[in-house]
Amino acid sequence: MPRSTRSMMVLTLAMLVVITAYTVALGSNGWLWFGWVVLGLTAIGMAAVSRGT
Repeated sequence: MPRSTRSMMVLTLAMLVVITAYTVALGSNGWLWFGWVVLGLTAIGMAAVSRGT
């Protein structure tokens, strides 16, 4: 897996932890979760593309 894809995966998991902590501490924010889903789908797409080449 290329370094950029690995970095994207790490960023996605780190953001999941941060958003979960934010939700527990201050309450849910739909835009944060929407952003995380977009980030996750982007990371999955990058992984799929890098695996195909």
